[in-house]
Formats: sequence, structure tokens, C-alpha cells
Amino acid sequence: MDGPRQHLLSSLFLLEMMCICGEQVLKQSVSRIRPGLKPYSLSVKRGPDNHGTWTTWFNIDHPGGSGDNERIDAIRFYYPERVCPRPTRIEARTTDWIPAGSTGQVVHSSIQEGFWCLNKEQPTGQTCRNYAVRFFCPAGSLSQNVKLLWSSWSTWSACPAPCDQAGVQTRTRNCLAESLSDPRCKEVSEEGRRCTGPPCSVCNLTCSMGRVNAECDACMCEEHLLQGKVFLQDGAPAAGAAVYLQAKATKPLTVTDSNGLFQVPGVCPDGRTILQIQKPNYVTALASMPENVKNISSLRIDLKRAGKPYMVQHPRSKARREGQSVSLCCDAVGDPAPDRYLWFHNDTLLDPTLYKYRNNLVLKNLKMNQAGRYFCKTSNDAGSVKSEAATLTLTAKNKAPCNPRPQEFLIRLPNDCYQNSTRSFYYDVGRCPSDTCAGMVDKGLRCKDTVAYCCGVSKMETREIACASYTLPIKVATECGCQKCVETKVVVRGRAVASDTGEPMRFGHIYMGNHKASMTGYKGTFSIQVPPDTERLVLTFVDRLQKFVNTTKVLPFNKNGGTVFHEIKMLRKKPPITLDSTQTNMISLGEMEGGDPIAELEIPPNTFYRQNGELYAGKVKASVTFLDPRNVSSAATVQSDLNFVSDEGDMLPLRTYGMFSMDFTDETATESLNAGKVKVHLDSAQVKVPEHLQGMKLWSLNPQTGLWEEEGDFHLDQSRRSKREERTFLVGNMEIRERRLFNLDVPESRRCYIKVRAYRSERYLPSEQVMGVVISVINLEPTPGYSSNPRAWGRFDSTVTGSNGACVPAFCDDQNPDAYSAYVMASLGGEELEAVASSPRLSPMAVGVPQPYLNKLKYRRTDHVDRNVKKTAFMISVAKPTPNAAEESNGPIYPYNKLQECEGAPHTAAHFRFYRVEGDRYDYNTVPFNEDDPTSWTEDYLAWWPKPMEFRACYIKVKINGPLEVNVRSRNMGGTHPRTVGQLYGIRDVRSIRNLDHPNLSTACLEFKCSGMLYDQERVDRTLVKIIPQGNCQRESVNSMLHEYLVNHLPVAVNNDSSQYTMLAPLDPLGHNYGIYTVTDQDPRTAKEIALGRCFAGTSDSSSRIMKSNIGIALTFNCQERDAQQQSLFQSLRNQPAARYSVSPLRERVAGVRRPSDTRMGQIRRKGVPFVRISQRAQ
Repeated sequence: MDGPRQHLLSSLFLLEMMCICGEQVLKQSVSRIRPGLKPYSLSVKRGPDNHGTWTTWFNIDHPGGSGDNERIDAIRFYYPERVCPRPTRIEARTTDWIPAGSTGQVVHSSIQEGFWCLNKEQPTGQTCRNYAVRFFCPAGSLSQNVKLLWSSWSTWSACPAPCDQAGVQTRTRNCLAESLSDPRCKEVSEEGRRCTGPPCSVCNLTCSMGRVNAECDACMCEEHLLQGKVFLQDGAPAAGAAVYLQAKATKPLTVTDSNGLFQVPGVCPDGRTILQIQKPNYVTALASMPENVKNISSLRIDLKRAGKPYMVQHPRSKARREGQSVSLCCDAVGDPAPDRYLWFHNDTLLDPTLYKYRNNLVLKNLKMNQAGRYFCKTSNDAGSVKSEAATLTLTAKNKAPCNPRPQEFLIRLPNDCYQNSTRSFYYDVGRCPSDTCAGMVDKGLRCKDTVAYCCGVSKMETREIACASYTLPIKVATECGCQKCVETKVVVRGRAVASDTGEPMRFGHIYMGNHKASMTGYKGTFSIQVPPDTERLVLTFVDRLQKFVNTTKVLPFNKNGGTVFHEIKMLRKKPPITLDSTQTNMISLGEMEGGDPIAELEIPPNTFYRQNGELYAGKVKASVTFLDPRNVSSAATVQSDLNFVSDEGDMLPLRTYGMFSMDFTDETATESLNAGKVKVHLDSAQVKVPEHLQGMKLWSLNPQTGLWEEEGDFHLDQSRRSKREERTFLVGNMEIRERRLFNLDVPESRRCYIKVRAYRSERYLPSEQVMGVVISVINLEPTPGYSSNPRAWGRFDSTVTGSNGACVPAFCDDQNPDAYSAYVMASLGGEELEAVASSPRLSPMAVGVPQPYLNKLKYRRTDHVDRNVKKTAFMISVAKPTPNAAEESNGPIYPYNKLQECEGAPHTAAHFRFYRVEGDRYDYNTVPFNEDDPTSWTEDYLAWWPKPMEFRACYIKVKINGPLEVNVRSRNMGGTHPRTVGQLYGIRDVRSIRNLDHPNLSTACLEFKCSGMLYDQERVDRTLVKIIPQGNCQRESVNSMLHEYLVNHLPVAVNNDSSQYTMLAPLDPLGHNYGIYTVTDQDPRTAKEIALGRCFAGTSDSSSRIMKSNIGIALTFNCQERDAQQQSLFQSLRNQPAARYSVSPLRERVAGVRRPSDTRMGQIRRKGVPFVRISQRAQ
């Protein structure tokens, strides 16, 4: 009994000392400064300010670049009347209201120079916080103009702290300007200072058992002993968990041993005593002492892994008129749930006491100076997170919400429509950018507007364009206005395949968060509609057959609508090896021929546990798969987007030195096992950047958020030696619990953006930019690596081009231009786009970057040396632009803090270029529409696509008997609808593809406008389609099933001209037996690609890239070669260099075609269509 009694007396002494030392500890923590620096004021504690005045808080700099510099000379430059000539004191705090002395950062201050914090002096991986400062000025030294704007400070409020405890009392002042929206009223209106509560006198605490302790905040029972055990989430014992007594001041009691056990004497089992159990990365657990009359009690506590806050709702960009109101909302989840939100306007904290916000910010009677970027920040015990920034656009009361003048937008005319007036084949049809605008606003303040308004075409006029032998109608935008936004669908498609062999992951599960969103098909294909308001699309691909490592990807998508295609590279699992759980096991990570492994896993004996927490003894099957960054070809298999959230809530990049997935099962491979106390030995010789050794950490992937979270640090260990030489290792500790994917990473702050655009041709016109192109960057290590693979990668990033290209992040360096290099690639629908050539002659005009910056970037296409290498990527040195260098200030490399400048850069600014080979086809729409941007759709009866959320593509297969490849045209007009009859919808041209085995045979798959409802969805139109081969051609035959269908579905078009074929397009999706191929999809480009692939194959259920000439034919023409004197006008124009198509060197399809796992083809009812004979119209 002496032992427990002695332990009890020690604990009582500890509890007594906490009260005595509490005040001293608090003072020391508040006044913490770096040794050797002159102390600066951290709180107002020198008595009343009756001999001077504090200035307002100043925040003129942000912690980017070298750090945060709040210099007094700069403050005087911006605010000459707000700082006295000779201040006597200085105070500093963060924009989150944390005193500078409480941040733990290295900072400097001087009354003569101000306040500054340098990033290089902070611990590795940290940057300076955002600080604000104020100065104490002697009485009468401040400008009277500043004083008159504000009332005098109120008296200090009563100290709200309990007896003998520390607290904060406040005082306030009022802005005396005519309006609170005056910019000068943004200064601080409330201040606080430290205070101490009244002295404790009488203890009012009563105890149902035991006695009151000396602090009068807890009951104590000297004869009672508590025995407890703490478990982790997976049932394993929680070693090293701290146990606290919850009282007025939380008191530490003990720490659990290696088995999760603890004992605490003296606590009362009264049902009211509460214990706190804390362990890093786990939620603080509260346990109430059960009522018990015995001297010994037992308690079990289960810990739950802490979840860092994650933003699930971001504020939406909105537009308002001056004087209106707006509500911006954000929401985050976490464990524990975030309980406090802060809002920022243009990176400046909005005063919570003034705006009275929580997770929603309400701004009423808006003024023009309130426009800008807004974001929120929230925190819990595990960390902080910031939302994406929303833009609030404000329009003056008497100003139009949209620029009424359309922007220039050039479309290419048909090859027989050259315009002498402009000496080109291009015509300006105008374009209205779909920016958010201020429309009709609901009376209620909502997070999301009921109706969204965007700028769009409000007026169009029809013009006639003179062509070779006909006139071409065109509708031109003449005025833009604010109207309801076009509703679109955002879709992500792709296929999941093995990175080594291309084997598809068949029938795998795809998870979005905790719910299953989709499955892959037989060929690994998938399609997912992106939920509205999604900012980060996080998908996890799980192989049911366990051939591949579970892969979490953050996939970029086109927020304007449409489909983006991604190829998901799956890493194949390593075959399992057998381990003995009772012995020490070593597993190598990253074995390469002729090279050492990057790291090794050391698993001590008796480390494996079952799911219920029981120790496992026996054989273990272990499959450890390592992603080696020394192999550049493995970059595309990287998990997630290699980002983490810092303590400040910012999303920052990581540079990887390898990631590994671990699967441990019992000998029968039926039960998954956990492991604790695992060591990772990292060979420091593999870390090529010396400063990375200090910042190296272990990370685990959170599959719900796609973010990496810190698991532990590394420390140097020189005790291990290799067999050949003495080497140094970094050692880190980890536990393998519910997470199985880990990373050897270091935060990297040297970042830039690369501006890239994609085009439809080598003309590089702004109107021919392609949206939805996936731009990918492989960041290479900064120094030469290994002889077997001269460069290792450190990061893989992707983004999607919009209407103004894309800005993709990359590592860069401002000291050494060659420090970081990168490969840049582009793909569209699975097809790799071509980069601009760098040899035999480098053309800055073609590349898009002027000299001498282009030479500094060392642009090289992948085939620069070997012409047999693919031309679909280029390599550059990511040289950060030199400040004040005019030739480097306009792209294509932008510093990381100039993302908005990169995204808004005009087309004339420097950028890198990709282009796609369109092949021998041409599309013309009377109502212009950009198929890459569904928001460019316009309500019009002559619109080729009647609905912007559903696109139906139709193709007809035409066979040509003759020695020449010929161009075939479809001319599409209104057929049976009274609003469109006889009016042109559009033209499609395509060149037939020769059959290499039959020289006198070629075939074309030609698009035509499908019949169906027009945009008003009131009446069907049977499109009048003319199929016209260009040249000396005669119709030879018509598919008998197609002919029978058209005859049986009136009205019937008359075919008097044997050189062409006219039909009223079928309403039904007929299929390959008729030579007609129809596909409906949410994206126009995808619908056309699938239908075209089926047409090439000549079937309705498969796809091909090679034209099959004799299968699934609808029409056959006999085209004989003419003499040169008898060439048609179209042929003569085609033979002119200026009028030629940009012919692909391949005589087969270039674009990739994907077979969908399931395509639904809607049928349209044919009611009330009268029998009408339609006369033949001249072309």
C-alpha cells in the first residue's frame, strides 16, 4: 500500500504546483522572443495610455518572397498622416489576432525600422505568418485629421476571467465618417489587453466523495486507484497517449505505456470527474469516471483518428450591382468539427466583431470598393484549411453589366469561299465571353443564386457571304447582354490501364469520397458526371481482382461544361513475400539494376496485429509496391496531386522521393493485418538536394481528400553501414493502420506557372484554341541523377485548358535557370497533341516565346536529336523570370504569386503551344458554336445542336469507286419545320480515305445534322440532307434498307440529280445495316468521336481507327478522273496552296475513339408530319 500512497502524494504535489506555477508559465509563453533581440511590446500592460495614442494596425506586406516586411518607412509612404515622427513603442500580431510572441517564429522589430520576419530563418517547411503592426505615439504627435475621424476609445471592460486566472478585456471606438463603408473606417474598432481575474477567496466546490483539492477545481479520493487502457481506432494499444484531468485548468496526470495501460491514483469515481486523453493525429477523447464505491476502477478509452478540416463547400463567384446585397458561404468537415471561421477580402482579414459572420458572410448595401476576392479559413485541433477564392464583381448602378460590344471571333469558311475583301478564308462572327454578370437577384440572401446570369449573345443578324457558286448565310453576334447562363453538364471520361502492359482494369470500383460513383468497363473505360460546385474531383480506383494498387487521383475538369478524358495509369502490385512475424524483417524500397535501393523498411518482431487489436503470431504475406522516381516513365502513376495543407491552411506542393503501398495479410490471405513500430531507413545519398535532407518527412495519403498528411519526421542515423562504403541514413518511424499508402516527401517552395495553349492547327489563331486539353508536366530533379536514367522526376501535375489556355504549376529557381527542368505534354480524348518543332530551325514565332528568353528556357521538342521519337512533348529549363527584365515579364513562366496574371494573360503574351492534326474534314455552322465550350451555345432555330446538355451526332458512310480520293459534302437545311424549312443549318466536308488494298476504292464517313426537336422542344424537323461528292461523280447505289425506311417514313425527298443524293434524315437511330451511325452524349466532341469510330468499323457496337471500306455502306458513287481542263471549281481551288486542307500525313483517323460501355439512343416519335414533296435545291 506504500507504493500507491507514495504515487498518490506525488500526483497531489503535481496538481498543487500547477496552480502555483500557472501564472509564471503563462507570462513566459507570452513574452517569448529570440535570444539576443531587443524585446518589443506584445500586449498593452503598462497602465492607461494617458500620455499617448496607439495608431491603427498596418499590414502593407504579405509573407511571400523573402518574408513579411512591415517597415515603418514604407508605412509612412502609404499613410503619411497616420504615423507620428517618433513613436515610442511597437506592437505586432498576426492577421488571425495572435501576438507575435506566441507564434514561435523568429521575428525582428525596431522602433526606427519597424517589424520584419524572414522566411529563411523559420524552421524547414514553414514560412512567416502574415503580420500587422501598430505604433504608440506621444500625445499630440499624431495628425488631427486622423484623430477627428474616430471617437475616443471607451474605457476598458471588466476582466471576464475567473479568479486568479488570465483573460482579455476590451475597449472600442466608433468611426465618425459619414458612411461606415468609407475606406478609412476599415481600421481596428476594437482592441484587447491581458488582465487577471479577481483573487480567489472562498471555495464553493462541494464533493459527493473525497475532498476538494487546493485549487478548488477538482475532488480527490486518496484511497482510490484508476486503471485504464487506451486503444487506437483499429484496436491496437495506444502507446504514449497523455492523460489529463479536466478542470478549470487542465492538469496532466500520466502517459500510457507500450501496452496502452495507465494508472492514476486519487481521482474520484463520482460520475462527474472527466479525463482527457490526447495523442498526436487522434481526436482528444473525453472519459467520465463511472460511479463506484470500490477502491479500484477500470476504464477503456477508444481513440479516433483526427481528421484535418477539409473544405466541402467553397464560396461561389457572384456579380452584383452597387447597393445590392450578397451572401458568400463556405463549409468544412473534420474531426473534431471546425468551430470557427474567418473571412478575408483581398487577403485582408475582415473583423469578426464588425461583420458578425460564421461560415456565411453577408454584405449589404455593397460599395464598389468591396469588389474583389473573398475566401474563408477554418481550423480544428488537427489543422487549418482555406477555401478557394470567390470573385465578387460589382457594377455601377448606371453601367451595363456586360460589355455590349462582342469580341472578335474568326471562323474558317469552306475552301470554295475565299474572301477577296479580307484576302483570307476567315470571317469575324463575334463572341460574347460567358462571364458572370449582375442579373435579377432574389430577395432572400442565399449561398447559391437561384438563377445564374452570364454575359451572352443578345442580338444577332444574318448576313450573306459570297462563295464560288453560291451564297452562304451566317449569323453574326452584334450585341452582348446579361442573360441566364447556359446549363451544361461536366463529365470526366477515361480508361484505367496498367502502366506496364496497358492491361485494362476490368469492372473495377470507382469511389468518390465514401460512396461508389461508378465502375470501369471491360476495356477499363469509365464515365462520371461531376457534381455541381465541385472544386477538387478526388476519385479512388479499386481493383476487385487485387492486381493493381488502389489508386487515388485528383482529376482536373472543365468547369464550363463538356467532357475531359483521362488515362489512369495503374501500378501493378508486387507479388507477396512471406515474413515471420516473430523476427526482424527488412524490405528494400526501389531496387534498380546497378543501383542501391532508395530506402528500406525495418519491421521489428511481434509488430503485427489483427483488426481487433490482438497480437498476431505466424507467417505474414507482405506485398510492398514502390513507385521509384528514378524511373521517369512511372511519373503518370503518381497518387493524387502531391499536395498537402500547411498549418496556415494553404495548399502547398510536395516533391517526392518515392511512395510505397503496403498490404499485409495472414498466411491464408483472408485477413488484413496492421503493423506498428515500423522504421524507414532512407539512404541520404539518394537525396540530391542537400537542403531537402532537413525537410524530409513521412506522409500518408487521405483517400477521402486526396491530400497528403504528415506521419513523422526523419533524423540522421549513422550507425548503419553498407557493405561497400560508409553511408548515412535518415530514419523515420511509422505505424501501418487504416492507411496503406505512404510517401517520402519534402515541401518545395520554389514554384512557378507555365502558360500553355492548344490549337486546332498550326495557324495558332485565338479563335482556334481548343478547350478540354489535359496539359501535364513532369518535374525533373534539379541535378543529374543516375547513369541508367539520367534524370529522375519529383512531381507530376495536370490541368485542363479553358478559353484562355492553361497555367500548370512547376518547380523553378530564380538563382540558377537550369536548376529545374520539366517535360510538358498535352492530350485530348486520349490523343497526344503535337508540340512545336525545335529543329532543324527553332522559330520563336512558332513556339510562341520571344528571344532571348526562349534560349534561356532551352526549349527542345522530344525529337530534337532523334527524328524517330514522338513529337508530342517538349522539355524546358523552368527559369523563373528575372525581376525588372522586360523580356521575361510577359510569360510564359510566371512566379507562383502571379497566378491571376497568368490566367488572364492575353493571347499576345508569350506562351507554349500544342496543336492537333484535324485531318481532312471541315465543319461550318450557320449559328457559330464552339464544341469545346458548351457555354457558347445560342438559342436559335438554326442551331446545329438544339440542346446544350444533350448532343446527338449522326454519320453516313459513303463509298467512292474511282482512282481518286474525293471531298464529300453534306449540306443540311430545314426540311419540315415551318421556322427553318429551306434554311441552312450548316455544312460538313470530309475527304475520302483510300483503301490501300484496292486502289480504285475509297470511303468517307460524313456527318449530317440529325433530325429531331429544335431548341424550343415543340416540333420535330426532318433535316433535308444533300450528300454531294465533289468532282465527276454519279450515284451508283443506295442501301436498300435505308431506301425502304425513307420511302415508308414520309415525306420523301426527290432525287432528280444523279450526281448527289438528297434525303430527309431519319428520326430513328438506324445503325450499321442502314449505313447510318448515331450516338447521343453529354459532350458534342465525344458523341462525334464515338459515332465516327463506329462508322469506320462499319458496326454499331464496336470502334475502329482504320476505315473498313466495304462494311456498313449507305451510298455508293462512281467518280471518274477528269482531265485537267475539266476540273471543277472546287477541285481547282483545292489545288491552290492557300486553299488546301491541312492534310494529315496519315491516311487514317488520328483522333482516339473510345467504345462506351453503354449508350442509350432515344427514339423520337413521328406524329403530325404531313406528306410534303420537297423540290431539289441547287447547291
